[in-house]
Amino acid sequence: MMTEDLDHRFSCLTWEQIKILDQVLTEAIPIHGRGNFPTLEVKPKDIIHVVKEQLTKKQIAIRDIRLNGSTASHILAKQNGTSYKDLDIIFGVELPSEQEFQVVKEAVLNCLLDFLPKCVNKEKITAQTMKDAYVQKMVKVSTDHDRWSLISLSNNRGKNVELKFVNSLRRQFEFSVDSFQIILDSMLTFYSGADGKLSEDSSPSIVAESMYGDFKEAMDHLKYKLIATRNPEEIRGGGLLKYSNLLVRDFKPADEVEIKSLERYMCSRFFIDFPDVAEQQRKIESYLRNHFIGEEKSKYDYLMTLRGVVNESTVCLMGQERRQTLNMITILALKVLGEQNIIPNAANVTCYYQPAPYISDRNFSNYYIAHGQPPILYQPFSFHIHMQSGMV
Repeated sequence: MMTEDLDHRFSCLTWEQIKILDQVLTEAIPIHGRGNFPTLEVKPKDIIHVVKEQLTKKQIAIRDIRLNGSTASHILAKQNGTSYKDLDIIFGVELPSEQEFQVVKEAVLNCLLDFLPKCVNKEKITAQTMKDAYVQKMVKVSTDHDRWSLISLSNNRGKNVELKFVNSLRRQFEFSVDSFQIILDSMLTFYSGADGKLSEDSSPSIVAESMYGDFKEAMDHLKYKLIATRNPEEIRGGGLLKYSNLLVRDFKPADEVEIKSLERYMCSRFFIDFPDVAEQQRKIESYLRNHFIGEEKSKYDYLMTLRGVVNESTVCLMGQERRQTLNMITILALKVLGEQNIIPNAANVTCYYQPAPYISDRNFSNYYIAHGQPPILYQPFSFHIHMQSGMV
């Protein structure tokens, strides 16, 4: 067992966990370039080091550096089969003005130059060029309560390196199982030492924190695959998409009664943040692209799980709006089946629909969209699907 600190939010990593952390930080991750730009092989510990060095030179104050979310959960409970996709690294920094945001962005983009092959002429490569070639997305939030930025580096297999620069962030987790942060400073100091050879006797003391609050409780949730959160209305999107993802991965609510109340808050916040059906569709499709790489067969189960939650717990929408959202999710699920060349069993599926104009097209299928057709856009026609299995 881990040795608990005096504060119930913290715990020290065991030697076994430190070894897994070392593997994560020293394993090269490919950053795929667009066009003719080469793939960069980047070790997390190296990019953390050069970014930290650049920020220090630019006089950006760094409080600490942490490993966040699913990667931290993987390190703490790998024996439970936990996995991770994105490598989420948080730099705690001071961002008092717009100038600091710009300095951080330029520092990161310039750091990427260090990872280009030696044969590449770097003199004429600008920061903007590196952004276009290697950055998947950039986000900046500057409000009275939240000041942070994110630079996500591209990986075609879904394991993006996400560098997050946080001055302040009110809500740092969605659910207890993804609330862990591992403080890396002592490990980074160890790497910069003369020897740098990790052993049980020489390993540094490394502390993890649960932003959920109670470290032991959050670890129990992770160990036994339990779902718990608080105040989901504080989360952008309400945590609805992540919640459905946990359900489809066989996580169970820690409190069956409480979760039904929380589901209503999740749905309400989701529809506040994404009030238009087209916005909802874009958000769901983006989530599928980013979280189900290599798991195509799980997409259908995920969408039908999401549909079930929305159907049972949405109280903030008018009847017509609610039906439009449910129809949109159903159509996305049928599209997923079509992409996998799977046709639902006719004995278990009944479709009721009012034909839209394009259904007269002889190439249109009522049950699935064949692979290679243009992306489907939601059309507001009456559509209902009923499965005897009770999933829909």
